[in-house]
Amino acid sequence: MVIKIEQTNIEHSIFCEAIITEMESSAKVRGTGIAKRSIEYVNKKITEGNAIIALTEQNEWAGFCYIETWSEEKFVVNSGLIVAPQYRELGLARKIKKEIFKLSRQKFPNAKIFGLTTGLAVMKINSELGYEPITYSEITQDEKFWEGCKSCVNYDILISKNRKNCLCTAMMYDKNNDVLQKRQKEEKILIKERLSRMKKKHSLLKIISLKFKRKSKTFFKNS
Repeated sequence: MVIKIEQTNIEHSIFCEAIITEMESSAKVRGTGIAKRSIEYVNKKITEGNAIIALTEQNEWAGFCYIETWSEEKFVVNSGLIVAPQYRELGLARKIKKEIFKLSRQKFPNAKIFGLTTGLAVMKINSELGYEPITYSEITQDEKFWEGCKSCVNYDILISKNRKNCLCTAMMYDKNNDVLQKRQKEEKILIKERLSRMKKKHSLLKIISLKFKRKSKTFFKNS
């Protein structure tokens, strides 16, 4: 099965209603909420190219995700990740997530990218992309963002905790941590190389020791 993943344009507006319907029904099945968006809102994301869509050869939508910006584009959220039921278990969510992440970095290079999720699969993908767990105080405090949580079934929990915590885990990618991550990777590589050299030296010493023992035995036999 060939499924292409691409940045959206006005031609993809025809899938808008079906995508929103699936988002809502999937949220009900999971028993968790999503920030409910209108057809007009999601359609604007599609026409502006602030979304990624997966399409089959038959031109059926298979998956979708869109970009939201907050606090004057200081923060970016990759929202509404959804895969149509008949195309699940194909690794499509991971591919869409990677593409929307790439698009977010291209369009908003200076923004911090964060997300709130209860899904373990999404958390795993986020970790692969360089996201790290954070506190709610580190994400946008834009009131419009939090208003979006009102349609979530867990909204009362969020309010009862003064927006400091909820069932969702907050994760963030900060490009300023890239340097630190590169250094850590380089240090790990150096450690592996050192261990490799130490093992080689250890093996060499073993060989020399064995040769010495053999020569010693031969010497004592002949003497």
